[in-house]
Amino acid sequence: MIDRRHTLSKEERLSWKRHIDLLFAEGRSFISFPLRVVYLPVEEKELPSRVAIMASVPKKKFKRANKRNLIKRQIRESYRIHKYDLIDPLQEKGTSMLVAFLYVDKEIRSFAEIEKSMIKALKALKDK
Repeated sequence: MIDRRHTLSKEERLSWKRHIDLLFAEGRSFISFPLRVVYLPVEEKELPSRVAIMASVPKKKFKRANKRNLIKRQIRESYRIHKYDLIDPLQEKGTSMLVAFLYVDKEIRSFAEIEKSMIKALKALKDK
C-alpha cells in the first residue's frame, strides 16, 4: 500500500497573485452546492505541487471573520481528507491544476454537508 500523507502544505495552497488572476480570468467553473469550483489545468512545470487550491468565503454574506474562518477551515479540511481522489488521476495524466473553492450559501453548513459537496466536486474535477 502506498504511504500517503494527508497534509495540506504551503506548496499546495494557491497564493501567487499571478496564478490567482490567471485562474479567475481563464478558468472554468461549476457549482457543487454550497461550493462554486473554479478550476484551470496548467502545465506541470508551473506549480510545485500537482494541485494548488484556495478557499474563499464572501465578506458580504458573513460579516464576522470567525464565521468566515470556520467555513474556510471546513473546506480545507474536507479537501485535505479527499485530495488523493483528484491528485492520483492528474498524476497519471501528467498535468497540474489550479482550483478555487468559493462558498456560495448564506448559512453556515455542517462539516458533513461540505464534505459531501467536496467529494462531488472532486469527482467532477477528475472527469474534466
